[in-house]
Amino acid sequence: MLSRFRGFYEKATLPLGRACLRLGLTPDFWTFFSLLSAVVAAAMLAQGRWFWGLLLVLATDLTDMLDGAAARARGTPTRFGTVLDHVCDRYAEFIILAGLMASGQVDVLLVFFAATGMVMASYVRAKAESVDHGLTCTVGLAGRQEKLILLMVGLGVQAFGWLDTGIAWALALIGLVSHITAVQRLLYSRRSLLATSPQGGSS
Repeated sequence: MLSRFRGFYEKATLPLGRACLRLGLTPDFWTFFSLLSAVVAAAMLAQGRWFWGLLLVLATDLTDMLDGAAARARGTPTRFGTVLDHVCDRYAEFIILAGLMASGQVDVLLVFFAATGMVMASYVRAKAESVDHGLTCTVGLAGRQEKLILLMVGLGVQAFGWLDTGIAWALALIGLVSHITAVQRLLYSRRSLLATSPQGGSS
């Protein structure tokens, strides 16, 4: 849903990207810093320290934003840098989910439901775009940003004692919107690919 504001977001964060480059903080630096933040966030979450976990998940998100801003400020992002960013984003998500699971206060099935949804939404997009390099498969109910917002809301609700099952509800919603997004992207890619190649097959 937030993808419709992507143009505004990219323009607004461009000055931050330029500032990062002036300080010598490259996109790859922010990519690894974001991953490190996720590791520390997971450690906090595994101990049930929800407030600190929330702050570090927020740091993971913000540093990932700086990664993209710095890449845009530098000009055309390197192809490997793009791959590295996406791979580290997936690792960060799984590490954070592992931290929640290790806390023993979240149902393992909920973590599995959320994780599989997140994987499939990303996989459908990556596979569709690899089949047709001109296809941009970012459609769907929720992207990575929406899922992180849901997680942070759940952590905040539980950290401040407003709802003891805040994280559980967040994971359930993340899983639901992720699986819906995967199906939406699959249907979109089917329409797009069949329109350009009616004889497409299946594996």
